[in-house]
Amino acid sequence: MEMSVNATVSSALALQQVNSQQQAQAGLLKESLDAQAAQVGQLMAQVAPQPALATSGDVGTRLNTFA
Repeated sequence: MEMSVNATVSSALALQQVNSQQQAQAGLLKESLDAQAAQVGQLMAQVAPQPALATSGDVGTRLNTFA
């Protein structure tokens, strides 16, 4: 019976260590994704907005094309 208790305690301690490592890795991943999101946001802010479609006349009211 004592072997069973020792094995259970050993397994529980190993699981705690694995959980701690996974939490640290998840935190690092979150930081990395947040940094990438900030960089993409900056790039998107620098992109010029597309011109709006014409609202009247025969040209440019149905198809948005520009060079």
